[in-house]
Amino acid sequence: MTRLPLLPIRRLALAGLAALALGGLPTLDAQTAPDPRLTLQRIFGSAEFRGQRPPALRWWDDSTYTVLEPAGRGVELAAYHAGTGARRVLVSAAQLTPAGATEPLPIEDYSWSADHRRLLLFTNSARVWRANTRGDFWVLDLAAGTLRQLGAGAPPQVLQFAKFSPDGDRVAYVRENDLYVEPVAGGPAIRLTSDGSRTLLNGTFDWVHEEELFLRDGFRWSPDGTRIAYWQVDVSGVRDFLLINDTDSLYSFTIPVQYPKAGTTNAATRIGVVDAAGGPTTWLQVPGDPRNNYLARMDWAASTSELLVQQLDRRQQRRTFWVGTAATGAVRELFVERDSAWIDIWDDHQAWGPGPSVHWFPDGKAFLVLSEMDGWRHIWAIARDGARRLVTPGAYDVMKVLRIDMRRGWVYFQTALPEDAIHRQLWRARLDGRGAPERVTPAGGGWHDYDISPGATYAVHTASSAGVPPVVELVSLPDHRVRRTLVDNAALRDRLAAMRLPRPEFIRIPVGDGIVLDGSLLKPPGFDPAKRYPVLFYVYGEPWGTTVTDQYGGAQALWHAMLAQQGYIVASVDQRGTPVPRGRAWRKAVRGQLGGLRVREQAEAARVIGRMPGVDSTRMGVWGWSGGGSSTLLLMFRAPEVYKVGMSVAPVPDVHLYDTIYQERYVGLPDTDEPAYRDASAINFVEGLRGDLLVVHGTGDDNVHYQGTERLINALVAAGKPFQMMAYPNRTHGIYEGPGTTLHLYSLLTRYLQEHLPAGPR
Repeated sequence: MTRLPLLPIRRLALAGLAALALGGLPTLDAQTAPDPRLTLQRIFGSAEFRGQRPPALRWWDDSTYTVLEPAGRGVELAAYHAGTGARRVLVSAAQLTPAGATEPLPIEDYSWSADHRRLLLFTNSARVWRANTRGDFWVLDLAAGTLRQLGAGAPPQVLQFAKFSPDGDRVAYVRENDLYVEPVAGGPAIRLTSDGSRTLLNGTFDWVHEEELFLRDGFRWSPDGTRIAYWQVDVSGVRDFLLINDTDSLYSFTIPVQYPKAGTTNAATRIGVVDAAGGPTTWLQVPGDPRNNYLARMDWAASTSELLVQQLDRRQQRRTFWVGTAATGAVRELFVERDSAWIDIWDDHQAWGPGPSVHWFPDGKAFLVLSEMDGWRHIWAIARDGARRLVTPGAYDVMKVLRIDMRRGWVYFQTALPEDAIHRQLWRARLDGRGAPERVTPAGGGWHDYDISPGATYAVHTASSAGVPPVVELVSLPDHRVRRTLVDNAALRDRLAAMRLPRPEFIRIPVGDGIVLDGSLLKPPGFDPAKRYPVLFYVYGEPWGTTVTDQYGGAQALWHAMLAQQGYIVASVDQRGTPVPRGRAWRKAVRGQLGGLRVREQAEAARVIGRMPGVDSTRMGVWGWSGGGSSTLLLMFRAPEVYKVGMSVAPVPDVHLYDTIYQERYVGLPDTDEPAYRDASAINFVEGLRGDLLVVHGTGDDNVHYQGTERLINALVAAGKPFQMMAYPNRTHGIYEGPGTTLHLYSLLTRYLQEHLPAGPR
């Protein structure tokens, strides 16, 4: 559902606006004596705290990675040996310069053919919902020395998801919602579908599938390159939500977004197989109403004759694995998983985006998949006859699958033990399920992420902790020996260390019934427990993110440190229902009580903190963004005796207004679960408001519609409740568009907090 702000390309980290802190701007002069006092201008209006950007590398093979690097007026593609750092140029800037042009193409992304003879280049991109997935594609043939643009005759910025065939001789792509295959050597493209339109999408997806199921690229080459399987999405039954632009022309105009709100009609989705040379499509005969089931994942089943499809029912409590026959469309049920709450689908983690959700063993007789069927998020092996085997037994959760090494028989994954949920480390387990898992990350705290080479011989290791910027190293595995440092952020790290900024104290908070929550406290410098300080809680509180993590928080964490310098305690708590590695029951306790559970546990945690030395329980505030904005409203309305000030950014006051896939997953269906919808919707509890409330929203938010804030305003006015609000015209969910917006927003929040919850001890 509601996330924190979103950049045009990638999501921001829920722990803070890390992308603002690692923007690739000039590094700092470590010799400059820094002023220890943080200001809004220093944090959001300058480059002072922006560190080094990690290299956007791609693994070429198990020991070599490639990086685009500046070269003259363009870029060149260089290859590095992971162990030695030896560098060689694979593709020069001259090779990236089209005939007749004076400058190389500005490359945004690239991929290799399987034999590394050809390079597919992506440039001139345009945003589609969350990511820049439309643009222009070029093919560089290294042997022939040719550079050719694909999609002859197409308008600029209309091609999507181009990828090589397995033999590298053709490229398939989506063009204006139809599928095409084009020969690399030249010649006319073959149009595989011809019915694409605004409401019929071939090989790509609508807003809600992209946002909630992470489905964008909607087609797959068969292993032998003779066929293409693809999704077709019929959104003709989904109503348009009209965003209103009042500022960009003399007369206002509307921007339609096909958006299914909870309980309304979904798109109808089906999967077909077409010959790569053209011809009719064979549709898989997957049972169930296509508007009330989701075809959430699809891929070839380790052969060219069969596909594996993962289907979720509308409530997302049943996942059915279907094996479909490509030639006939017939399907057979392989395995059914059920959960009384909901079922998530997880993809592999890769540095540049999600990977596959299943992995087939080399013999094609079984595949690996993540599931919570035993109460923990574990890796299971599912055989073609439906038999299953647990690969990672034990009382822990696999949070990310980072690499599967079939040759040596290991799976590498990110996790943390339940009693250590604020950290993350790299572990590995045997694919045969024997023996205990092994921790690969050396002992210690912090947050550790990895981009592992195809054969798991090397990895790019990114490590940070609260208040300490990331260090990026090239390590060998499994010994974790550092071979080279790629980014040290030494200047930024030294500057922050010299400023002696407060760092969070991580605590455990009992809230009754044996439940102990993770929390953090950021205390003012010179904190005196004999005095009493105001507290500002930073909250998220929904199943999509956490706030209590031992990792670098970027600009937002610096803002919290600035508030601590002014005399606030900044606190945060992750209650049950947040996605931490503490087991299925912990994460899914929120089903059907999305409002009540977080109010009870967040408010009780605040009461516990309020009894700690140095805390003024009569001066407590709360703020959050997106799901955190919703939490802020719920806490202000339903626990007014605890929270005196609230700042709610981009909230969902009425969950009826949010999309089907997210809201129905956690709350149910409005027709049958209306009490749960009432419980989750802050708008039903406005009579409880006693304190000071600020609401902020972008009017161009296609994710969490400004409509909800307008309805909240009406409810507060009708109830006679005073409040303040700020609307940012045409800003989306991240409220970052336009010069000065981020600085203005955080200035607004700071000023409101200072006016209504004055800083400093008593």
